Amino acid sequence: MKSDQNSVPRIIGDIGGTNARFAVAQNGSYGELAHVPVARYASLREALADYVAKLPPGPKPEQGAFAVAGPVFGDHVALTNLDWSFSIAEMKRNLGFSSLLVVNDFAATAMSVPYLPKQDCFRIGPSCPEVTGPVGVIGPGTGLGVGALVPHRTGRLLLPGEGGHVTLPAVTAEEDRIIAVLRKRWPHVSAERALCGTGLVNLYETLCEIEGRTAEPLSPADVTGRAMGGSDATCVAAFAHFCAMLGTVAGNLALTLGATGGIYIAGGILLRFKEAFASSAFRQRFEAKGRFEEFLSKVPTFLVLEESPALLGLANVPLEG
Repeated sequence: MKSDQNSVPRIIGDIGGTNARFAVAQNGSYGELAHVPVARYASLREALADYVAKLPPGPKPEQGAFAVAGPVFGDHVALTNLDWSFSIAEMKRNLGFSSLLVVNDFAATAMSVPYLPKQDCFRIGPSCPEVTGPVGVIGPGTGLGVGALVPHRTGRLLLPGEGGHVTLPAVTAEEDRIIAVLRKRWPHVSAERALCGTGLVNLYETLCEIEGRTAEPLSPADVTGRAMGGSDATCVAAFAHFCAMLGTVAGNLALTLGATGGIYIAGGILLRFKEAFASSAFRQRFEAKGRFEEFLSKVPTFLVLEESPALLGLANVPLEG
């Protein structure tokens, strides 16, 4: 059910490390969508000012809700993979907003889950009985985002966090070797070091080192392109490890939350490879938790096909003053 508050127009923005998407939301949906590379602007304020200036003539919305790829634990916000930072209170004053909400991008993505059309949820693994309960969201993109939505007697509670920076676990001997090589670069090998765009390249380069070959200067798109085409065995292996490791981390999230409502995989990397992802080891590794395999076998997993579910979440989240 949409709240009366959602009938008031609001400017919403999903700001990541590579792209930002801005829109105007009302009654739980949005329009006037603009998709811009963040490298074009020196700050969020500059990007927003450009977006607002290009809106159709007439009164501009005086409320806002933004999702950022970074922690939001106070007034000062700094993005993790982008050199942008700002004060929420100052931004609110500068924009002339009566209300401004800033949340982690995967908190906003989690908020979208109740509003996602069924056709935008591609099932990965077996069909599970329809259940309610906590929902976990995880997504590899520029970084690795994690969020959750927990039922509460007053509705739903958003649980923001920085779960992408948990320690990357190894399940196999080969993953032990991969993490040992990654540890030469970083003393703490987080899940994000392997499970994002640059993480996919990190996996490729690490496998090349293990194989004793020189890595080519590939982009994430190069690695996935060669993996899907089967033209490079190391890229094929990198994508396979990516999916398997994501399954392990997603299964950890499901157990931590008791996510009987399901785990939803968002982010931009896997949208174009849904069949390859569905046939990967993701689901097997998701369930491979010893005594809790039976529990996880009943937890559904879905790939979110909506390109920017955070915007849908921002269009529906209650605003604060």
